[in-house]
Amino acid sequence: MEKYELLRSKIADELPTCELILAAPVTEGQLALAHDVNYVNAVFEGQLSAVEQREIGFPWSPGMVERARTSSGATLMACKTALSEGIAANIAGGTHHAYRDKGSGFCVFNDSAVAARSVQLEVQRKWASTSSGAYGSFNAFRIGIIDLDVHQGNGTAKIFEHDPSVFTLSLHGAKNFPFQKERSDLDVELPDGCEDDEYLSELERALAQFGDRFKADLLIFLAGADPYRGDRLGRLGLSMQGLERRDKTVFEWAYSRGIPIAFSMAGGYSVPIDDTVQININTFRMAEQYFQQYAHNFAKP
Repeated sequence: MEKYELLRSKIADELPTCELILAAPVTEGQLALAHDVNYVNAVFEGQLSAVEQREIGFPWSPGMVERARTSSGATLMACKTALSEGIAANIAGGTHHAYRDKGSGFCVFNDSAVAARSVQLEVQRKWASTSSGAYGSFNAFRIGIIDLDVHQGNGTAKIFEHDPSVFTLSLHGAKNFPFQKERSDLDVELPDGCEDDEYLSELERALAQFGDRFKADLLIFLAGADPYRGDRLGRLGLSMQGLERRDKTVFEWAYSRGIPIAFSMAGGYSVPIDDTVQININTFRMAEQYFQQYAHNFAKP
């Protein structure tokens, strides 16, 4: 997609200290940690029905499968890198509408869910091999997902609805897609036209509740560009400066608690597309600032 190509070029040109690495696609086994095996097989084998393809939003192709696998792989790589370096990112990702057993809303696999499950399993194995099983529970490593795309992360919420090891927080437009919402651990529904100050006040309250209710070992942050007031699908009223303040709020919140953070770009549909790319590069610039100053303070498993 064009915005990802433009973002990659902009990062290379403007943020030379950011290392760009091609991620490996996730395996069928890793996908099955978060998705139904029958659904994974149907995607790999090109056996999705016409109805299933319409719900995803585009037709099946080998390229679609590879892109979806690699996007999940990039979020997984970002999580693993964040655990050792403090902050890392996927320049795509944020496919939060994919459910365990189906795709939806241009999302084939749920990259945040696949990455979270894969990291939990890897950490569990590491702990088991180094601590005589002291951390034998799959749920011992706790992951928080902060979803600030303008659309609710309905697939993510559903996948983790009964899982105490993953906390899902979603700030989203009340009247925007998906029109049938799921129940996150913490949902904040925002009115059409919501502007910077109201949004940031709601975000700060939500993060305070998050911190009181859940102690995360790792955060996955969906830094959607679509709350922007110029986004054609957003319906909210945030400025570019407001979105920068949003990102700063999240990064400062993570830093103050010593929590590693992996972030993805999620949605962004502005015309011109350059506005979306600028919002994305601003997120990377803010992340780079926190990496340079504070990475040595982040907790590691």
